[in-house]
Amino acid sequence: MKQAFQFKPLIISVLISFVVGLTAYTQEEEPNNLKFYGDFRFRIEHDWNSLQSDGSFREDRSRLRYRGRVGLNYTGIENVLLGARLRTGDPKKQQDPQLTLGDNFAEFNTLPIGLELLFAQFEFNSFTAWVGKNTYPFKKQNELFWSDNVFPEGVSASHSIEFEDGLLDGLAIHAGHFIIRSEQSMFSADSYFQGIQIVTNVNDKALLIYPSLYIFNEVPDIPDGNEAFTLDYTILHLGAQSRLAQSPLLVLGLDYYLNTKDLRDISSVPEPFKEQKTGITTQLSIGDLTDKGSWKGQLTYAYLERFAAVDFLAQNDWARWDYSSQGSPDGRLTNMRGIELMAGYALNEHMNLVLKVYSVKQIIPFGVQKETGDRIRLDLNIRF
Repeated sequence: MKQAFQFKPLIISVLISFVVGLTAYTQEEEPNNLKFYGDFRFRIEHDWNSLQSDGSFREDRSRLRYRGRVGLNYTGIENVLLGARLRTGDPKKQQDPQLTLGDNFAEFNTLPIGLELLFAQFEFNSFTAWVGKNTYPFKKQNELFWSDNVFPEGVSASHSIEFEDGLLDGLAIHAGHFIIRSEQSMFSADSYFQGIQIVTNVNDKALLIYPSLYIFNEVPDIPDGNEAFTLDYTILHLGAQSRLAQSPLLVLGLDYYLNTKDLRDISSVPEPFKEQKTGITTQLSIGDLTDKGSWKGQLTYAYLERFAAVDFLAQNDWARWDYSSQGSPDGRLTNMRGIELMAGYALNEHMNLVLKVYSVKQIIPFGVQKETGDRIRLDLNIRF
């Protein structure tokens, strides 16, 4: 899944040469056809109270981290958008583009860079479709089911419908098929993810309701080729978001997940986890970060059982839990309950400060103790 987009220096040089050449061409022919964009993040982070399953504590940890991304979109072909984006980050950690200053005894070594987006998008009236590697196409309110840093590879299609009269202002239908890991055989043998979602819009988005169905086929229990077995997931998702007030903006959100797959006859799944298939997340936010001097606060609660989501495709922000002892750096943040407190302030329309505090506890222990974790981080975000 991750090796397809790891780039050697020569390939990166070719890509940069292509970008420079394309820029020169478009400046002469049609400068508005090419748009560059990007962002930079600097983070201060501290972890404490990280209890492991054997009853011992991880050492408290403080880190300075950063992330850089730069992308381009080309719209010089009618009804077509071509896009690509580079980012920093360990190519084996799809959930995490952040780099730690001085990590792995690097001693001021060069930074790992990979291509996180590469796609062609087609638009015809109310229909949109893309092929390649692109952003998650389904409506979501947070990263507890799917990380913002995980970009699926496959094909996606969307269709939007507007209504002039009636209760609904409109609805959108999203669908897609994405290959997690190709077996170089028939498509049905691949590890893949399929999804379909209907997003209903009531009263100019004062209320959004979005039922979804997600199907995962042959997903490894441990990522990066270290699995002991594979599993299928069929997850029903019901999400809703309500705008309670406009000024200041007050929004309440809820997501419910149910994995309907029967795990009772699968011997590879430990007995305590056979019924761990439900998840619920809820959040309340006030304010926004759109203009200079604006602010935002948010409280998020999460309860995610072991098989309510695929843990190495969800966020890895809330705690230090990962698969490093089993050969993978990816996070494993299901089988957990916890809260996130967030406060943000916009320095201007391109730059903001965001403070987040997390506290997490495991639902069912993998060992003699339930794992825990507390974390605080401050981000400076700059975009252009």
